[in-house]
Amino acid sequence: MAPGSDFASWFSDAHVLPDFTIEQVEWTDARAVALRAVMDAEMAVRYPRFDEEVAVSAARDEALAVHDDEFVTVLLALDPDGTPIGHLALRPLRDEWEAKRLIVSPSARGRGVATALLAGIAAAARDHGAPRLILQTGWNQPESVALYRKLGFDEIPVYEPYAATMPQSHCFALPL
Repeated sequence: MAPGSDFASWFSDAHVLPDFTIEQVEWTDARAVALRAVMDAEMAVRYPRFDEEVAVSAARDEALAVHDDEFVTVLLALDPDGTPIGHLALRPLRDEWEAKRLIVSPSARGRGVATALLAGIAAAARDHGAPRLILQTGWNQPESVALYRKLGFDEIPVYEPYAATMPQSHCFALPL
């Protein structure tokens, strides 16, 4: 897929029709909150904090902190029965637009949910005049890194607020 392409066409190009829907919701939507809790639990397993100094943990927690009022778009993917299976949000970050908190429930992985959510968030960022969409992922999420590369995201230097506390992060940008 070419960088900057509208990968929403991935479904038609692959002749795949999604068996889920995408809905825009508020950050505080209970289904969104529940999916973020699933993500938090998974990340705690992937990134255990063995004997880490309290100050280091606090700085990392602050870098990863998100606030209800900073998101302009929150998308949920829903199975036909209404079960939430994916989540992604968009926020302004200084002069950029950042995709944040991508999660797909384990049972829904491999169905194109992440691709559809990223396409929706890229479209929202484009609507806000963003020249590119940026995101950060951890060093222990190789499947995420592979997905972003497959979709045409370019790896970029680790940006703030992650550079100081998570220099091993992988950061990406997608030209819009």
